[in-house]
Amino acid sequence: MMKKPNNTHARKPKVLVVLPTLGKRNDLLRLTLKSIAAQKPITFDIVMVFPLKNKETLKLAQQYNAITVDDPGGMSAAVNIGVAQAKSWHEYITWIGDDDFLKQNSLATTCQALDSNPDAVVAFGYCEYINEKGEHIFTSRAGRFAPWIMRWGPNLVPMPGLLLRKSALKKAGIFDPQNKYSMDLDMLLRLRKQGKFINTHTVLAAFRWHSNSQTVSNRNAVIKETELVKRKYLPKPLQVVAPTWERPVRLATKLIARRVTAKAKRHK
Repeated sequence: MMKKPNNTHARKPKVLVVLPTLGKRNDLLRLTLKSIAAQKPITFDIVMVFPLKNKETLKLAQQYNAITVDDPGGMSAAVNIGVAQAKSWHEYITWIGDDDFLKQNSLATTCQALDSNPDAVVAFGYCEYINEKGEHIFTSRAGRFAPWIMRWGPNLVPMPGLLLRKSALKKAGIFDPQNKYSMDLDMLLRLRKQGKFINTHTVLAAFRWHSNSQTVSNRNAVIKETELVKRKYLPKPLQVVAPTWERPVRLATKLIARRVTAKAKRHK
């Protein structure tokens, strides 16, 4: 079931922002919506996917003139149904978690990058990591080789703030519902075959590192699923020898995660 917003934009929105949520942390959701609403002068539509019986979240959606879609269950399915609301005038699509937020001029920066590079399919940048209180932990600065490294090593292309060309996303297909934690990586590996990734070298968003986050609390499951996803896109001869480099990458990923968690706790 989908509900339409009460009124429409004066101009046709260029960007569609998909925001899936269960409506269980509306205090943080409010900050996320506020950060999206501040992305002027870029025109955009917001699609919120959540259980429509949640009246408090519905009220927030109406306050920000968002299109609302009932939660189908599962993150991939939620993003897919949100993306499905895209209209012909939407050129670019992004999605963001309900506890993350966009930095000022984030959409303007990524839109300009894709406008200036018609053969590019993804625009990304740096991401600030914050704790539960919103205090800065560190800033992840993706390098020029990040799109190449993610094929076999850690994924250094942060999802918050990333902007996708709609035509390329349509060609790549839907987000795989079987992926619970690595749906974004799986999609990026598919998009990588279509065109360039543009690094804006700008902090575009903030990712909230806290114990309730799925990617933080389920680290072992995340790593296991990530390894399986990356193997799919390797040539068959390399799939056989993949475990030789997966182990050191796995250990490094766990070590970094522990350090970030420890640093986040020290800020409390």
